[in-house]
Amino acid sequence: MTERNDLRDRTKRFALHIIKTYSTLPKSAEAQVLGKQILRSGTSIGANYREAYRSRSKAEFIAKAGDCLKELEETAYWLELLTEGGIVPEKQLTGLQKECGELTAIFVTIIKNSKKTI
Repeated sequence: MTERNDLRDRTKRFALHIIKTYSTLPKSAEAQVLGKQILRSGTSIGANYREAYRSRSKAEFIAKAGDCLKELEETAYWLELLTEGGIVPEKQLTGLQKECGELTAIFVTIIKNSKKTI
């Protein structure tokens, strides 16, 4: 399996983890509002990467990878609010936060390296 397919699979696994986490959130209004935000941003990373994977140009690839990075940053923000707002125990989201950070680092590297070859 190629590195790109690995990242496609990894972003999909991340989205599935987001979906499972959403389903376990408390039913309070705050948790549901934040949950819907994280559901949207956390699942769009993989979709954007699939678009990047099929891009027609290097510039289009960089733009779509940038969209992935923006969605990762947004997801990290919602995860922080869930824990810092006392809605979810921090240990419950540690795995997601770790993976979010690792995916962020991967996409930063991808974008930097792609810009070098333009």
